[in-house]
Amino acid sequence: MNSEKIFITGLGITSALGNSLDETFQALINNKINVGKIDSFESKIDKPVFKSDISKYKISKESMRTKQLADVAFYQALKNADISEYETEKKSSSYKRIGICCGTTVASQLNDIEFYTQLRAGKAQSYDPVKLYLKSNISEALVSENNFSGPGINIVNACSSGTDAIGIAMSWLRSGICDIAIAGGADELNHVPYAGFNSLGILSDSQCRPFDKDRDGLNLGEGAAFLVLEKESSALARKTEILAECCSYATSSDAYHLTAPRPDGLGLRTAITKALTNAKLDTNKIDFINAHGTATKNNDLAEGLVFNNMFSNNTKVLSTKGYTGHTLGAAGAIDAVLTILSLKKQWLPKNRGFSNQDPEINFSPVAHSTEYNAEYAMSTSLAFGGMNSAVIFRRI
Repeated sequence: MNSEKIFITGLGITSALGNSLDETFQALINNKINVGKIDSFESKIDKPVFKSDISKYKISKESMRTKQLADVAFYQALKNADISEYETEKKSSSYKRIGICCGTTVASQLNDIEFYTQLRAGKAQSYDPVKLYLKSNISEALVSENNFSGPGINIVNACSSGTDAIGIAMSWLRSGICDIAIAGGADELNHVPYAGFNSLGILSDSQCRPFDKDRDGLNLGEGAAFLVLEKESSALARKTEILAECCSYATSSDAYHLTAPRPDGLGLRTAITKALTNAKLDTNKIDFINAHGTATKNNDLAEGLVFNNMFSNNTKVLSTKGYTGHTLGAAGAIDAVLTILSLKKQWLPKNRGFSNQDPEINFSPVAHSTEYNAEYAMSTSLAFGGMNSAVIFRRI
């Protein structure tokens, strides 16, 4: 296994905060978001959602919305990392092995219910929806479009998918499969999860309030984010800007419940402990945590207990779900990009929606946006099926 450092050399993002790193940071500073009623499909449910506006982009009709969102963030990250010279024929001496790992849950496969209904009834007139779906396989399509020689894999691991994609990309670099690995996540607003989360009773009627005593559920969102991960030797040889170090990743499964985290947070504690061990860090070295923080009763309580027991008051905690909504398979990647932005800018956004401390958790997240001197930060993701993942970044 290669032990050299892994650096982040490119970032790209689209969410309710905006469609670039600059737009995103300015929206965080100005507390500006795109939240409102669902308008991308018809629904009798009337719960607020966080929307990504990519209408100004030339959107290919040959792909579905999740792939379109991915395109916006992915090509930003490529440009940000200045690796356009590798969009070449494989025979080129400058060509490097580049792989793509993308987390998702909706992944466009839930858009064709009408077609499936017709198919089961023997009334399907055209298989064009199937062809469109196949063209919307995010990682496979991006690898093909860019003539990359590395692997292209989609990770479908519920709400930890984006974080898990980063971990898998790191393993590719360490094992020598790739020279550069592009990891991220993408998901669209879709009526199936919208109705499903509503049936679970965890959609809020108002804007979500992560870690607040009176939190009553999450808001769904949509978007995409990608990170360009690169071995130190490759980054230095290319003389590209290094944005952060990706120190470590770890995951665990508590297998407690299909949709709820283990109440004592043991699975998350295990993942965090492994991530810290892999990075050779103590808990007191983590300056802030961008928590999963969905604003549901169970998630925030389990996470809060872990943070309260493992970390001191010197480690700041916040959730950026109050700005982006819960973007499902994209959440871990979007959270990671926002975490790195905060490290780069040395600035923490407030935990939007928080006003009252929950006595069961016994800690308060960041209440006011503030400048903050930080070297190490952690992003955590919890998912259905008992999945818990954590990734640690260092400011360069």
